[in-house]
Amino acid sequence: MTPTEIKVGSIAGLSSGFGPDTFSASLYGARAYFKALNAAGGVNGRQINLIECDDKGSGDKNAECAHKLVDDDKVFALAGVTAFSYGGAQYINSKGVPDIGGQPVDNSYDQYPHLYSIYGSSYPRDGQRPGYNGTLYAGTEIYRWFKEKLQAKVAGVVYYNVAQSQRYATSIVNGLEKEGYTVVKEEINLGAPAWDSAVLDLKRRGVQVVFDAMDDGGNAQLCNSIESQRMPLQAKVATAQGMANNIRQIYNASPNCRNVIYGTSQSANYSDTSIPQVAQYQKDLQAAAPDRVAKENLWMMEGYASAQWLTDAIRSCGADVTRKCVEAFMNSGKAYNGDGLLINRSFTHAATPSTQSRACLNVTRWQDSANGGKGGWVSQVKDMNTNCFDVPYLPYSAG
Repeated sequence: MTPTEIKVGSIAGLSSGFGPDTFSASLYGARAYFKALNAAGGVNGRQINLIECDDKGSGDKNAECAHKLVDDDKVFALAGVTAFSYGGAQYINSKGVPDIGGQPVDNSYDQYPHLYSIYGSSYPRDGQRPGYNGTLYAGTEIYRWFKEKLQAKVAGVVYYNVAQSQRYATSIVNGLEKEGYTVVKEEINLGAPAWDSAVLDLKRRGVQVVFDAMDDGGNAQLCNSIESQRMPLQAKVATAQGMANNIRQIYNASPNCRNVIYGTSQSANYSDTSIPQVAQYQKDLQAAAPDRVAKENLWMMEGYASAQWLTDAIRSCGADVTRKCVEAFMNSGKAYNGDGLLINRSFTHAATPSTQSRACLNVTRWQDSANGGKGGWVSQVKDMNTNCFDVPYLPYSAG
């Protein structure tokens, strides 16, 4: 840090084996925010110098990025991070470098005290095992919404025969069963997927709503089979990452399935410019990276919110900006909503896990007819901040 500049680092998988777009969206959002911020004079008179590092989706390369940004570039903090394997997390934490608003792809943000995920946390984050001694918790608000709004009673869960997919699928199944669903599980052999066989079983057993623990490619194949087998479906539920502008391209061969894709999140609908800060985000993204708009997804807006969260923390310090001050802002326990981009969230440190909580949820649905026929995500709830449920929090292994 100098009187005129603050160095901020970001790590993303710009050349990941999963493709250049899978783990890079948050970075583009952070770029857009900081570019607009600098054009407006910076924060407390200082410009943000964003220094990026491509970890190629590798844990070893991620650790190299962490050392480069901290040791060589001397960054003050991190923002807009998406790490498939956060190999540098322990080093970042050991140096007391705050990582603000990162995407928790692995469990590092549930483990280290100087790492703050975009979703907030009440875990101890003591640097030991993630969560509570290796146990994480998830609410059932998503499943409650589909049960109440669509009267869904039978749900399918489709996942790969690999450990990460199986673990996530187990947490979905547990939540669905807790909400009283009849659950049909379909494990897909990643090496020899039998999509039609799985879909025919889902259809035969009367599945109304399908959840998954798969990537875009797998979901596209699943929807193709749902289409070809003429399976009636009320909802195909996507993860937050699946809320993207390229839905039409991914699901090109399955228009019926495509138009019942729902997205759930704890963030605003990035297409809803009636929200002033979403409109500002869209304006800043268009100015900074017009070529990214076609590939825009929710993680991009959350990367923008990550940069904003760090900036607000810096702003709270006045002229005397320190990491201690920034982290005091993050650990204040006060709710933060990014001026409407996020449902209220905070960082607290509960000694024991909560078994029940009031959880709020945003829900969107892809519609080809939206945006004058261009397609887009249409909000399904009047106000994400009041679409709330008292739900149980269920344990699952951090792996």
